[in-house]
Amino acid sequence: MSDSKEIYHRLAELELEHRQVDQAIVLLMACPPFDELQVKRMKKRKLLLKDQITFLKFQLTPDIPA
Repeated sequence: MSDSKEIYHRLAELELEHRQVDQAIVLLMACPPFDELQVKRMKKRKLLLKDQITFLKFQLTPDIPA
């Protein structure tokens, strides 16, 4: 995925999914009793998405010579 356009597109998709998972977590936790296992899985998914977002943003950052 070396093309910047593809990276930006994938980045937008991941950021959207990250927001959606976050909103789903908030809604789920607002209605007790909630399934703690499901919340843990969603938080794990959210963290994975955040890691992927960070990785793609790093790819878009130009190398700076030391």
